[in-house]
Amino acid sequence: MKSIKISILLTFLFSPIILISQNEEIDSLKIELENRKEQDTTRVNLLNKLAFVHYEKDINKAEEYLDESEELAKLIDFKKGKARVLYIKGEIQVAQSNFDEGLRLINEALQLYEALNDKPAVSLCYEGIGSILKDKGERKEAIAYYLKSVQISEEIGDRIGVSNTFRSIGVTYFEIGNYTEALSYYEKALQISKEINNEETASRSLMNIGNVHLIQGNYPLALEYHNKSLEINEKRKDTFLISLSLSNIGHIYNNLKNYDKALVYSKKALDIQKKIGNKKRVAEILLNLGLTYSLVKDYIQAESVLKEALTITEEIQNKHLMGFALNNIGYIYQELGDYDMSIAYYEKAIKNDLSIDGKRVLERSYYGIAKTLVYQKKYKEALHYALESKQLSQNLDIINSERDTQELLSIIYKNTGNYKEALESHEQYKILNDSLFNKKNIEKIAQLESEYKYQRALDSASIRELQLKKTVTATNKDLEKTQRNYLWAVIGVLIVSMLLGSVIFYQKLRHAKAKTHNVVIEQKLLRSQMTPHFIFNSLSVLQGMILNKEEKKSVSYLSKFSKLLRIILENSRDKTVSLSQELKAIHNYLALQNLENEAYEHTILVEDSIDVPLFEIPPMLIQPFVENAIEHAFVNKKDHMKIDIRLTYISKRLICTITDNGIGYESQNGVNNGNKKSLSTTITSERLKILSKDFKMEGSVVIKDRKQYNEQGTIVTLVIPHKIIPA
Repeated sequence: MKSIKISILLTFLFSPIILISQNEEIDSLKIELENRKEQDTTRVNLLNKLAFVHYEKDINKAEEYLDESEELAKLIDFKKGKARVLYIKGEIQVAQSNFDEGLRLINEALQLYEALNDKPAVSLCYEGIGSILKDKGERKEAIAYYLKSVQISEEIGDRIGVSNTFRSIGVTYFEIGNYTEALSYYEKALQISKEINNEETASRSLMNIGNVHLIQGNYPLALEYHNKSLEINEKRKDTFLISLSLSNIGHIYNNLKNYDKALVYSKKALDIQKKIGNKKRVAEILLNLGLTYSLVKDYIQAESVLKEALTITEEIQNKHLMGFALNNIGYIYQELGDYDMSIAYYEKAIKNDLSIDGKRVLERSYYGIAKTLVYQKKYKEALHYALESKQLSQNLDIINSERDTQELLSIIYKNTGNYKEALESHEQYKILNDSLFNKKNIEKIAQLESEYKYQRALDSASIRELQLKKTVTATNKDLEKTQRNYLWAVIGVLIVSMLLGSVIFYQKLRHAKAKTHNVVIEQKLLRSQMTPHFIFNSLSVLQGMILNKEEKKSVSYLSKFSKLLRIILENSRDKTVSLSQELKAIHNYLALQNLENEAYEHTILVEDSIDVPLFEIPPMLIQPFVENAIEHAFVNKKDHMKIDIRLTYISKRLICTITDNGIGYESQNGVNNGNKKSLSTTITSERLKILSKDFKMEGSVVIKDRKQYNEQGTIVTLVIPHKIIPA
């Protein structure tokens, strides 16, 4: 009758979705922040992004970024930035289990977002509030807020938000003990995350589904889902989620009675969470470790680890985990024979479980206290708790627990003289035990059947292969007997030769066409660089200077014009030119444009990490976009015209940005140009595709209107294929 079943702790189901950025993203944001010296909304947004990606890994660093962001947002009256600061501060408080303070901060953020009518942010706040209420044990209220979030996310077409919130709703139903609803929402979240390729939510959903199978006793299927989740997390190098997967797998090995593996996985997970500093996660893993130590009957170590976990759960006021800790400590004292202490802990657990409607944990509390009372031969007192355990296990459809309770009831009834009830309980115990046994056998048979079908398929393939060999052998014999077959063989060889010749000719023809196309694009680009419009304007300006008898100015203009023309013609002959030579051409072009009236302010900034003389790039890639800015960006604008050119080198990519403060890219397309596209831009895009293949590295161009950053003008981002000459 002795059972070693303990409250099952399914770790890492309970928190809201927290996006863990990769190191590459953090580095990229830091570089962007360093380059952003302006005290504007863009800087506030960058600071908030950095705070958010740090808050689970380094809370102190996150708070540093938030302090600067909050001060700047107040200074420039950036309400959206202020709201984001409040939201992230709220998440930090929640991570430290300060739920009331977290709820206050996120409610403040919600009010600001509602005033701004920022629906995506309102939806996020609703989900955040739902998660806090869930952690506080107010699960019905939590689901109501989650559903508000889903409604807004569906209105605005935010499928990522919908999938994340569905997963959170599933977690909440799981904690209540409604596994059918939980599984339904988990599978919805998984389906959407696969459709939109959201690997993080897919990973978490796989964990959640695995834990439903674990609680229902299907350990192989649970392990399969958790291993799939771990594979995704390792691919993404997400240490936080890796630790969740490791701990869950450790718990499955507990149930499979492979305790050595369980300890290894749980300890790895604990090391990661202690470095992160997440108290809730540390407590969850300690509970798993305590369970493993108790299963190997190392009760002293188990008691120490479980009490450490209990202390943390009391500190962070997480009643759900507190219930598990109290139950497990009660079990340890039960095994040690200290029944009074065991009952004391189980009674604390029952009081705690009733306060949060934790039915699954409560069922184990009732069972634990009933079993302890049986050990004390207090059968009448034990009956009440055993019946409560039976009712809950039936409602929750946990067959293992109901079987154990029926076995306990048969002993209680027998010792209280209720032999009829004792017999009924014992028979029910046997039925449930047989059911579990049959279930395991069915799973084993299904596995064997699957292996048999696979082997039969292999055998069938072998038979077909043998038949094919026989057919080939017979055919070869027939070929040897007839001259006609020799003739067909010769014809076949000729046909194959002709086909191969055609393929080779086609490949050579396509290669020649590609080379011709490349040359044509190069020539188009040259002509677009020195357009007749530009040459005519330059000569007209020069003629005006001569007629106005501005000898010095005209000589200077002619000198700069001739230098620019010479540089472009020289550069056009070579496949690559020095970066310094290309920048010189751009500088001369801008100087020439500015000579008459100095209308444009321009800067050319090169990052310190770029050794300009060592870089070689294809010629005439940057100038067309500078010319576009001058010709199209400043319609009806006569002063304060700026063009900034910046070169950076990030992750072995040479990136050039051309920024102006003109009317903006969308306005150029909509007002000035109609349906006309810039010829030089089109040619450069085509050329970059070819250069990417030649240089075997990325080459691309992206043009954006700066209004999406709350700024005026256009920004062109060029990724330039390049070579670096050894020093």
